[in-house]
Amino acid sequence: MRPGAVTVGAVHGAALLLGLTAFGSTLWYGVVEPGNALAFGTLVVLGELARWGAAPEMGVPPAAEDLRGSEPAPLAAAGCLAYALLGASAGTATTHGVLQTVAVVVAAGLAGIVPHLARGRGPTPDHLARRVLTVAFAALCFQPLYNSGAVIEHLGHGPPYALFLLLLLVLTALCDAVLAALLLRARTGFPYGPLLRDELRALLGIGSAVCATGTVMALGVAAAGLWALPVLAVPLLLTQFSFRRYAAVRTVNRQTIASLARATEIAGCTPPGHARRVALLSTAVGRELGLSGAELTVLEHAALMHDIGQLSLVDPVQGGATATLPADEQRRIALLGGEVVRRTGVPTAVAVIVERQADPYREQPLPARIVRAVNAYDDLAGVEGPGAALDALERLRLGTARDYHPDVVECLARVLARGGAPGVTSAVTG
Repeated sequence: MRPGAVTVGAVHGAALLLGLTAFGSTLWYGVVEPGNALAFGTLVVLGELARWGAAPEMGVPPAAEDLRGSEPAPLAAAGCLAYALLGASAGTATTHGVLQTVAVVVAAGLAGIVPHLARGRGPTPDHLARRVLTVAFAALCFQPLYNSGAVIEHLGHGPPYALFLLLLLVLTALCDAVLAALLLRARTGFPYGPLLRDELRALLGIGSAVCATGTVMALGVAAAGLWALPVLAVPLLLTQFSFRRYAAVRTVNRQTIASLARATEIAGCTPPGHARRVALLSTAVGRELGLSGAELTVLEHAALMHDIGQLSLVDPVQGGATATLPADEQRRIALLGGEVVRRTGVPTAVAVIVERQADPYREQPLPARIVRAVNAYDDLAGVEGPGAALDALERLRLGTARDYHPDVVECLARVLARGGAPGVTSAVTG
């Protein structure tokens, strides 16, 4: 069994065992303070029903930022965290404890995702496991301390108490980021450091809003009772709808780019699947080299459209392999491609990479170096089997003195040795 499969299985197994233990304990001892459980459970259900996200388009590689474990149901996440950090309701201390917190969160989450599962758009098992483990972490850090009286004795009910809740939520968010990066590392083989860095950067977006809302919900219910929940949920719900509109626009952009990338294949300018393979491998190499999530997205889009300049040629390139052309001809096609990309409304950064992919590598930005090397590898390797793949990689190594950056070629070799990128089968096994 692969080490990655062991890691994923361990995380899923821990979450499953914790969930079953929580259900068993709650059924055995009964639900404590059922009103609070029902209110927060309802909030989580509504948050899950309002989650965004769609099944990926067939044949379109996911955007680089979609590899991160971004929170698609922020209202549900905030409700889960608020219940885990709920110490009082309308001035009356709560005693629901850690296991009931996990049981309510799991039951409500499963109830809320049923309609999404019916449409084939539910959350992944990784996301469900992270939700269970992070909520359990928050509850375990807070509930025993609060129920023992230590928190109120040392912090009281003023600003120090609010800061304590916020600190716990920050620690919980860090725990979730570590888990998300660990699971993605296990599934993709990407380096752990850049994955964790991207997760931490993502916390500054919707993650910070979830933490802040969770804190305010816990404090609001402690002071005013359950009536505070719907009022405090409105701002985050409005934010969620705004994010859904942004996600819809991003999806349209991806579909436009994917259609343009397919145009070269439909016209017979490039082999089937060439643009997709180059995009997936380029993203994997970029992550290996430490590019951020936003930079990876630009790289992916440029890789998808790197051959679009061939549509402007009167005589198509034989087999679509531009890597074997003279340098001047490669440069001309790249400039034509950049001009086409600029006319499509795609960000200028994408057009710059497309038009500079044929420059001398010492003058290229890193994304253009990556696209050039990966495109050449796919052109040279074709679909001839392991021998052709190894020969193509060796030819890239021989070209590092003039055409390809040595670091990019070595990173490509490491990615291929691990089996390539997700969705691309590598013929290089070592």
